Amino acid sequence: MAVEKSELAFPKLDAAAIARLASYGHERRTSAGEILFDVGQANVSVFVVLEGDIEIVSPSGSGVHVVVVHEPGDFTGEVNLLSGRPSLVRGRTTVPSTLLEIDRSNLYRIVQADAALSELFLRAFMLRRAYLVASGTGDVVLIGSNHSADTLRLKGFLARNGHPHTYIDVDRDPDVQHLLDQFHFRLDEIPVLICRGEHVLRNPSNADAAACLGLNEEVDEQSVYDVIVAGAGPSGLAAAVYAASEGLRVLVLESSAPGGQAGSSSRIENYLGFPTGVSGQELADRALVQAQKFGAHVNVALPATALKCARRPFVVEMGGGGSVQGRSIIVATGAAYRKLPLHNLAHFEGVGVYYGATFVEAQLCQGENVAIVGGGNSAGQAAVFLSGRVRHLHLLVRGPGLSDTMSRYLIRRIEETPNITLLPFTEITALEGNGRLEGLRWRDSKTGVEEAHDIQHVFLMTGAAPNAAWLDDCLALDEKGFVKTGSDLSPGDLATAKWPLPRAPYLLETSLPGVFAVGDVRSGSVKRVASAVGEGSIAVQLLHRVLAE
Repeated sequence: MAVEKSELAFPKLDAAAIARLASYGHERRTSAGEILFDVGQANVSVFVVLEGDIEIVSPSGSGVHVVVVHEPGDFTGEVNLLSGRPSLVRGRTTVPSTLLEIDRSNLYRIVQADAALSELFLRAFMLRRAYLVASGTGDVVLIGSNHSADTLRLKGFLARNGHPHTYIDVDRDPDVQHLLDQFHFRLDEIPVLICRGEHVLRNPSNADAAACLGLNEEVDEQSVYDVIVAGAGPSGLAAAVYAASEGLRVLVLESSAPGGQAGSSSRIENYLGFPTGVSGQELADRALVQAQKFGAHVNVALPATALKCARRPFVVEMGGGGSVQGRSIIVATGAAYRKLPLHNLAHFEGVGVYYGATFVEAQLCQGENVAIVGGGNSAGQAAVFLSGRVRHLHLLVRGPGLSDTMSRYLIRRIEETPNITLLPFTEITALEGNGRLEGLRWRDSKTGVEEAHDIQHVFLMTGAAPNAAWLDDCLALDEKGFVKTGSDLSPGDLATAKWPLPRAPYLLETSLPGVFAVGDVRSGSVKRVASAVGEGSIAVQLLHRVLAE
């Protein structure tokens, strides 16, 4: 049964809008049953129905599911049209039809030049993708177990990248054995990712999954980009949006998925312009579409692994091999939560120990007791979010309380939530379990009393360690490993770096001219989404000066 058309997701173009679009495309006549684009086809055109129809279907092992039927005045497409990623659905006419076909390059011209049509197309594309994700309509099946860390990793990777998929749990689905037999793999080979019903990947890396799904455009290793942005958190995406909108050729290299640490926030309520709050995922999705609208190339599961800074243009080595050249670099690789000094911590990561509280993790601990370690805003957002899904939540902090580290609105929410218990002066001393987490021990540092608790889920959100190891000693760092910029660079730093210019480094510029650092990886940064976005946009204005030197 086809999806019910909503006015926002499936707007009807009037005669004036179609007339404006006519100059961007060409008229195409089709016969009944003609396939316009198919699942797995990249760089698909957008089609406007002038006469006849276009039926959008999702083929699967159980048959063909009709997603929607476009009639005169309707148009095809969702966000994959902007990125050039493979189509998730098939488009075909059911009767002889007349269509206006607009290729991807002309779609870019439309969304950049016509404000009204840009709003109409982009809003429809994003809402349609949301429907595909919610309904699991797409070309991917993930077979896994909730007791598998790699299953959680892949579920998170697909969800954070907004890729619709069907999840089959081997522990709960009685029909899964049929699939196991059909594709000749064993239970000990899960998780398994099946792409477009053709390619079967046994416990793939994120990079392998991205390649199978066609999430990335090919990187041009021969040419020189105006700016390479390492990291697609709020600061990196902001830099990409502003740089691309000003005509610069931009490449973004992201290790996992857009949004960074902020992308795992269930609800951000103090970000300007969103009085009712916005999830980190939604903010990242919008920023990604915005960057792609202006022509930025954003690649996921393709991290920057080394910076070669001996000459210009700079060279950035990428995960999986290969390198790319850039006239300037924006370091936006962020920070990761610090790990607790527990000898068996690694054994339980992904199977009871988590570093983000998204809907993926929330599903695992529904109705159970959980613990969160940390006193910052991320821990507070996670506590409020999870409290509506779990039986009871223990919030552990090393200090006397939350007032010095958490926003007041979150503290108030926590105080007013009956199933949250705040435990000050408390630290975890041991993790217990066989294969997955089964219990915790924690100690009150004031009284010395240690307690054991049957808790199978703990979220660690303690401090931040900079993701700066890939910089290969090219840049001056502070004592904690964060990148120093601007006036924080001492004369000794500049002398050691052999700063070659008569001018001092610009604000956000590192000890290497033309390389900027923004967001959580930068020494002295304010750990807020708004400040990260601001730094990303400011860096672009400053690098224009560098490119002009």
